[in-house]
Amino acid sequence: MTHIAEMLHRSLTDNYKEAIGILKLISPRFNGFEYMFFPGYVELYGLNEYKESVAALEHFTENSSSELAVRPFIKKYKGEMMAQMEEWAESKNYHIRRLASEGCRPRLPWAMALPDFKKDPRPVLKVLEKLKDDESEFVRRSVANNLNDISKDNPHILIGIANRWLGRSTNTDRLIKHACRSLLKQGIPEVLLLFGFSDPGHISIEEFSLQESVKREERLDFSFTLKSEDRELGKVRIEYGLDFMKKNGRLSRKTFKISESDSLEQVKKVTRQHSFKSITTRKYYSGAHGLAIIVNGKELASGTFTLTEKS
Repeated sequence: MTHIAEMLHRSLTDNYKEAIGILKLISPRFNGFEYMFFPGYVELYGLNEYKESVAALEHFTENSSSELAVRPFIKKYKGEMMAQMEEWAESKNYHIRRLASEGCRPRLPWAMALPDFKKDPRPVLKVLEKLKDDESEFVRRSVANNLNDISKDNPHILIGIANRWLGRSTNTDRLIKHACRSLLKQGIPEVLLLFGFSDPGHISIEEFSLQESVKREERLDFSFTLKSEDRELGKVRIEYGLDFMKKNGRLSRKTFKISESDSLEQVKKVTRQHSFKSITTRKYYSGAHGLAIIVNGKELASGTFTLTEKS
């Protein structure tokens, strides 16, 4: 993206305002995230031309997304830009409304972080408040992702918002559930209770079976049975925590969701596989790994297995 923006700069006039005028004329012919080099041009060459650049970012986001390019402007012109984000949150165009939320995420993937909003997300919350009931799922999803970012540095803020927003509507409930996904994986009781997942004291894990070893590129098999002696299982969130061996020899846990259900049964059999096929986001190291079964945030069973090299 940066390379294309740089090549555009070599080919266009040195006059920034004239160059932006040309790009704004042709950009509607191109639709999709792959054309983020248009706002990328603004990020690289327009940081000192606030008025023209903000207008260009608004224009380009309608056919692509200015979510990355807007962030240097937020860092340099925080007050002005957050006022602009609030204005964008009221736009008739849902792409522009999404930019208002996505652009100010404290931890937006693939983008520079916004440390000020990690410490104090109050300016961001003003934007999200305007968008929480947005008619577009695309926009509401962005609000949820922004709140999830906020929860990683300020969990108490999201917990407070969840308590206030839950019950407003089906859409808002879904938004909050998605926003709370990291806190749910952490097994925070207060958050689990918000969604009806109570202490699983009446549930036990039986017949826990875990494959002793698995080779790279293959799948690990495991199974277990949830059992309640005196009543139905009720509302259960079932997860497994996989303790991956790291390069330094230590284990690092990643939690994976299996299912959520409101079960009238007293016994539930679960069979699962985990793939160790090579992926770009994780490097596997041979050696001892761990696997734990988690129900409503509580670890109820665990075991170990060995990851070996592919034959």
